[in-house]
Amino acid sequence: MSPLDPETRQWLESAGFAIGNDALWREALTHGSTGEQRDYDRLEFLGDRVLGLTIADWLYDTSENAEGKLAQRLNALVSKTACAQIAARLGASQHIRMGKQAREDGAQNSENVLGDIMESLLGASFLESGFDATRDLIRAFWKDTFEGSAGRRKHPKSALQEWAAGNQRRPPEYRVTETSGPDHNRSYTVEVSVHKVGAVEATASGKQDAETEAARLFMERYG
Repeated sequence: MSPLDPETRQWLESAGFAIGNDALWREALTHGSTGEQRDYDRLEFLGDRVLGLTIADWLYDTSENAEGKLAQRLNALVSKTACAQIAARLGASQHIRMGKQAREDGAQNSENVLGDIMESLLGASFLESGFDATRDLIRAFWKDTFEGSAGRRKHPKSALQEWAAGNQRRPPEYRVTETSGPDHNRSYTVEVSVHKVGAVEATASGKQDAETEAARLFMERYG
């Protein structure tokens, strides 16, 4: 495999990553649309677990909240949205290796791809530098998000579920009404409805995110 692009190496090192194995970092930045034998999927899987453990440990150290509240914050902090926002903040999109059509479709800026890339970079860091160094990077990258409001409020789907029960309504029902876009940049439109109250639709790059946004909009309109 050819060496890492010099500009990409400089970007990674300026972000705080220690680069030793060029092939590992090329893999971490390689989207499946390139058709290459190794892409970022396996590193994304690994990075997701490293991120989850780091954030869980961080929450445990800094909060006396009960398990439910900790889980609520954890889910928000490791979500695809949070990962994508941090990858975008780092400037990852221009360094993602992908096929011509995927790039023309704007996949390098999609929440799904950016979120995956952030996790794959963390997976590569874990293999290259170990857990402690990667944990320190995560704490640096996530500091503002961790100190912000992510996950501090009740999740919209939980809030809607409780609202429906409290108002003697049937539980909310979610259904996908439309999917669009290529596989690497898929969008989902989800409708949430409560019997004899109403229905609201929302669109996002992930089914769960679309459900969450639909629940939030439903509560704004009917709650």
